[in-house]
Amino acid sequence: MKTIKVLFLAAEAAPFVKIGGLADVAGALPSALRALSEEDAGGVKLDVRLAIPLHMVIRTESATLRPIASFSIKRAGVDISTQVFETRSGDLPVYFVSGEPITTSASVYSSNAALDGEKYTFFSLAALEMTKYLDWEPDIIHANDWHTALAAYALQIKQWNGEMQDKKALLTVHNLPFLGPDLTGRLAAYGLPLSQSDLPEWARAQPLPLGLWASKKNVAVSPTYAKEMLTEELGAGLENFLTIHKDSLTGIINGIDAESFDPETDAAIPTRFSAETLKERSWNKAALQQLTGLEIDSSIPLFGIVSRMTGQKGIDLALSALSKLKKNSWQAVILGTGDPVIEQQAKRLEKLFPDRVKVEIRYDDRLARKIYAGSDLFLMPSRYEPCGLSQMVAMRYGCIPIARATGGLRDTIKHGETGFLFEEESAKALLKSMREALKVYENNDHWQSLQRNAMAQDFSWENSAKQYAALYQTL
Repeated sequence: MKTIKVLFLAAEAAPFVKIGGLADVAGALPSALRALSEEDAGGVKLDVRLAIPLHMVIRTESATLRPIASFSIKRAGVDISTQVFETRSGDLPVYFVSGEPITTSASVYSSNAALDGEKYTFFSLAALEMTKYLDWEPDIIHANDWHTALAAYALQIKQWNGEMQDKKALLTVHNLPFLGPDLTGRLAAYGLPLSQSDLPEWARAQPLPLGLWASKKNVAVSPTYAKEMLTEELGAGLENFLTIHKDSLTGIINGIDAESFDPETDAAIPTRFSAETLKERSWNKAALQQLTGLEIDSSIPLFGIVSRMTGQKGIDLALSALSKLKKNSWQAVILGTGDPVIEQQAKRLEKLFPDRVKVEIRYDDRLARKIYAGSDLFLMPSRYEPCGLSQMVAMRYGCIPIARATGGLRDTIKHGETGFLFEEESAKALLKSMREALKVYENNDHWQSLQRNAMAQDFSWENSAKQYAALYQTL
């Protein structure tokens, strides 16, 4: 049986360190790939391993880390000592890469572009170099976002110099606008030439564009987002380049942890339930209403929002639409942090409708789960959304999403069957969709049919893993 060996590179990965959604992907997808049967993987065995920086914030017992390699990376003629340690997350081998550019930075990401540029340039090159020192040699380098994209570019340069000829690079783009800092000085310091590619001149020293150019395959985190990346609106200035290279671009939806997000077993919600026991779900709504100080009434439609409060997420559109929904009876629970301006807008809505709206400016996973399990409708009016996870979690809990038809939202929600979609980026369009949903909510049988359809969707990582397995075999 053929074995395909994949080194999966990421800036963060659960359970070791989590700042954003990338950690969930890096913590779940490699394990899901390893777990695929030979049949599901297309007749091959997948040996996938993960490498992340050994960030200072990662707490590990020294006894669990096995030193496996030590070498140096040259920067501006000076050798930088580099160490690699191995541990496991379940069945998944995990490599931690350490060295001065990583250990001198206290956080995973900083507001200092130069500091992050140095850290992730070093990590990308060190992760590639370490493959020479392991008792294991990957066939594929799978990079993620700008932080590790430079590994693909460095691999291309090495291959031009006659090294690592048998390796291929693949890059997953989770959020295209984050191209990474200008690395002109750092490329020179680490002995990498400036790109003479068909990239726009301004992009030839930025890690994500360099990775997109050098990788054999590029993956957007949803099929629709892959198409949107070719447009002027969402192409981040790379739309012409990506259009020329569109044959190398595909889209694969991320998954969610179906075991963790399971209303039948979730210990964070007051009452467990399933699609067959939807009546039990009403107890979660009552508990959420009581917890947030809202009137306990099962007949009042309850909107939920769990989100970063940013312009990208369209939270301002949601707040505006709710403020105009005066004729209907409704409630809303809003959880999240982000832009102080949008936070204040949310608080103003709460003051305007003190009996209807509860706003929590914080991150709280347990409350988030209560909102998914207790709300009737979930608002997600994103201006753009490469993939989105919240809509999938909401559906798993029988909470019907109302979302803008963009990116992964369009790919995961079936209008009128599992949720409601609207096209135009406006509070007016969202409001129209909300009123459509509220009309359906009045018909209990129809509403429960939507809930059952939503809960029946399979958003497990296994589906994503099968698609990546098929893609690996094309490299």
